[in-house]
Amino acid sequence: MPPNDNRIDARDWSLLAVLSVLWGGSFFFNGAALRELPPLTLVLLRVALGAVILLPLLRVQGIGFPRGVVGWKPFVAIGLLNNVIPFSLIVIGQTFIPSGLASILNATTPLFTVMVMAAAREEALQMRRVAGVALGLLGVIILRGWGIETRTGQGLGILLCLGGALSYGFAALAARRLLKDSAPLGTATFQLMASTAMMAVVAGAVEQPWRLPIPGLATWLAVLGLAGLSTALAYIVFFQIIRRSGATNVMLVTLLIPVTAILLGWLVLGEPISVREIAGAVVIGSALLVIDGRVLNVLRRGA
Repeated sequence: MPPNDNRIDARDWSLLAVLSVLWGGSFFFNGAALRELPPLTLVLLRVALGAVILLPLLRVQGIGFPRGVVGWKPFVAIGLLNNVIPFSLIVIGQTFIPSGLASILNATTPLFTVMVMAAAREEALQMRRVAGVALGLLGVIILRGWGIETRTGQGLGILLCLGGALSYGFAALAARRLLKDSAPLGTATFQLMASTAMMAVVAGAVEQPWRLPIPGLATWLAVLGLAGLSTALAYIVFFQIIRRSGATNVMLVTLLIPVTAILLGWLVLGEPISVREIAGAVVIGSALLVIDGRVLNVLRRGA
């Protein structure tokens, strides 16, 4: 893992764009699956099926399992902070607020990550990065609109989603400290396995999934998309970026997610793009340039 999370190369910008598509789809998949499944059961299926999908790849790559309690401890910590807590909070939050608002609140993740890293003295609190993240969040709000409707429990839904974003910030810190030498495929698989064990206990105690009626085909397709694309594949990309560019930079993906969602709607569904959405995307792009810093350095040298 790099000692300083200040630069992202062209390859990792591309990986961030791919990750934004994969994770952006999770809000859609969640919304579809929640029509027939309770939230904790949905999270359990997400992490369990994600682990099942990745397990055969471990054998192909010749990656062995962690040994003993000590070997599993880092993956339990990452699974708790990166899956169990945020997935549960965000999915429950989506039962109170629209998916669009949930994605805006998810975009606060880089801000929480910068602050957590600074508080833990892992990184200096650079005002350029704080300003860039704040500018990016403003761009997300412009692009998506506030999307706030008067709903019962809306305040609780907002707090739950913010809690999920904060948990991602602590997950970034834990990943930086605990997973320096772990292969991305192994990290993705083992943290999903640990998450499955934890969610089986939580969902079993609260929702008793075995008593639920069998969901329909559309729900199962949404669950498979959530597990295969937004979880298994996404986490391979996620941990690859962490190894190359660092924990803080990978969380910038939450600023890109609303942009890719709008572009996909335009390319795939033929949905029109409004002036507001273009303005929001421009602001987000400017924010990412500010965070990266290289353009500012060129401008300073030119002056």
